[in-house]
Amino acid sequence: MFGIRFVKVQPTTYLMQFKGGKVAREGAGLSFFYYAPTTSLVAVPVASRDEPFIFQHVTADFQGVTVQGQVAYRVKDPRKTATMLNFAYKQDGISYESDDPKKLPQRVLAAAEVMIQQAIQAMSLKEALRSTDKVAESVASSLRAHTEITSLGLEVLGVFILAIKPTPETARALEAEAREDILKSSDEAIFARRNAAVEQERTIRENELDTEVAVEEKKRLIRETQMEAEASIRAKKQALRQADMESDIKLEERRKAFVERNAANSRTLAEAEGYRIGAIMKALESADPRVVQALAAVGMSAGQLIAQAFGGIADKAERIGQLNMSPELLQSLLGQPLVKELKNGQDR
Repeated sequence: MFGIRFVKVQPTTYLMQFKGGKVAREGAGLSFFYYAPTTSLVAVPVASRDEPFIFQHVTADFQGVTVQGQVAYRVKDPRKTATMLNFAYKQDGISYESDDPKKLPQRVLAAAEVMIQQAIQAMSLKEALRSTDKVAESVASSLRAHTEITSLGLEVLGVFILAIKPTPETARALEAEAREDILKSSDEAIFARRNAAVEQERTIRENELDTEVAVEEKKRLIRETQMEAEASIRAKKQALRQADMESDIKLEERRKAFVERNAANSRTLAEAEGYRIGAIMKALESADPRVVQALAAVGMSAGQLIAQAFGGIADKAERIGQLNMSPELLQSLLGQPLVKELKNGQDR
């Protein structure tokens, strides 16, 4: 009504009111009435924005890759942005007069694409596939120092590389190569495990052989010790037998000496006895036999005397016609003491 209108923007929009070619009012999140025929409104969004991208580039070894990611940025200097692009509202105060606000993300992405292309072209395929973080840092630092970005009053918050993918054919080739490397590593691991098992088996076998050798050595030492002990025992037994033989020999020698001495003594005694008897017989050769008999009867007992008397009777039996003996005499002769005396006399 009468050209007076009301405008209200969000806190993330920087609003500038131009009147007479000069900024009459500016700020984020403003709301006010203005006279539309003499006022121009410029609204610059200052909120952070994320612009996704997918670029096709070629690596240093001429392999095509797809780079997928996003750029985060915001308008840091709205005045500078407003001077570079047209962010003016139409008379309705709602829509923009031109499509310049839509060109701002395109310019950011164009600059990012150039930086990404430079980074990818400096790498080989395998290096690029493993360098997403490196590429993101390089592109972010390059964008922050880029002249167009600074002239637009923008601030690059960050560059995020989500993926760097090769073409399907290259991916299959890389997968085959990686698969072969994995299989090779698996074979090497199996070989190493088997080799380790063989080495451990050899070590165990060597330990077993060493143990057997040690056991046999112990057995040999035990056998040698036993043989030495048995030899010592045999030597001791031989020495004992030798000592016993020597003792027996000495005993036999002593017995022989004793027998010889005893024989010599007996011979000496016999010779002495013979000499004595010879001397007695020589002395008795001229003596009367009755005297000799009387001398022999000296010291005899009564029984011996009776026996001697009967002996004399027996010698004169042809001269005796009849001999009478009383029962008392026979009884006395048959008595035990007399018999013993007769036996003793016969023994003598």
